[in-house]
Amino acid sequence: MQYIGELISIGVAVSWTVAALGSEIGSRKVGVVAMNAWRLGVAFVLSGVLMWFVFGSLLPQYASSGTVMVLLLSGVVGFFFGDWCLFKSYMVIGSRFGMLFMAMAPMFTALFAWMILGQELGWRPLLAMAVTLTGISVVVLGRGKDHHLELQLPFKGILFGIGASVGQGLGLVLSKIGLDGYEHDVPQELLPNVVDMLPFAANMIRCFAGFVCFALLLVVRRQTDIIRTSSRDTRFLLIMLMVVFTGPFIGVGFSLMAIQYTAAGIASTIQATTPILILVPTYYLFHQPITARSVIGAVVSVIGVSLFFLL
Repeated sequence: MQYIGELISIGVAVSWTVAALGSEIGSRKVGVVAMNAWRLGVAFVLSGVLMWFVFGSLLPQYASSGTVMVLLLSGVVGFFFGDWCLFKSYMVIGSRFGMLFMAMAPMFTALFAWMILGQELGWRPLLAMAVTLTGISVVVLGRGKDHHLELQLPFKGILFGIGASVGQGLGLVLSKIGLDGYEHDVPQELLPNVVDMLPFAANMIRCFAGFVCFALLLVVRRQTDIIRTSSRDTRFLLIMLMVVFTGPFIGVGFSLMAIQYTAAGIASTIQATTPILILVPTYYLFHQPITARSVIGAVVSVIGVSLFFLL
């Protein structure tokens, strides 16, 4: 039990690696919007089953209307905008580089926490930002034929990667506000019995917001038939279920749980190793070469993330 937070964080890092790989495969089969509608819709249903066993209700209990609104907004920002950008980056530059850009999420989290929560932004997070950006730059920039620095990845994919990290960072700050409010809403005599489940309840609310947004987008685009046709694709459904369990259902919930058992800095640093863990699987699955530049860039970016929490 001494290292349960660290063990959970290792599991989260592996879980997010699997989720990223499965998301790229699934999105290439049915498209980004349909994949996310499936992913968040199923995650919402599974979360409801979990709530039934924990609270005796299919919906999260005790949350005030203000808490629900904040968590819904967090879902729109994080699960809809952020994940739309992330999955689009998978389509343009692949999950390996998409996850590398997610190393910037702590940087945007720190910036939004400074702007919204008034948290101090001193030299330590600024140093961490510089190191993280250096690691990403090692991968993104290279010398062209005229020996000038040139982008080694499509500019569109880079924008999607940055958008994903912005959505993740702002969504996390809003989630913290909502989760803090949720703990305040629960009757204090019941809180010790349900505190471990509150991250999953909060995540259910966020999943609902993201699902509604993606479902509406399918309706507006007149692409709802994709859901019907993909429901008959057994291979896709298995991949989608794997992504659901490793991503918005178990992965996100346990990432929030990890910080309850260990320091947030340790948990976040371990969970941020996904850009390193994903190198080998993408080599075998997508035949993407593992270069010295990609390894160095991933390692430096993870070091930069760790500095946000360990300095």
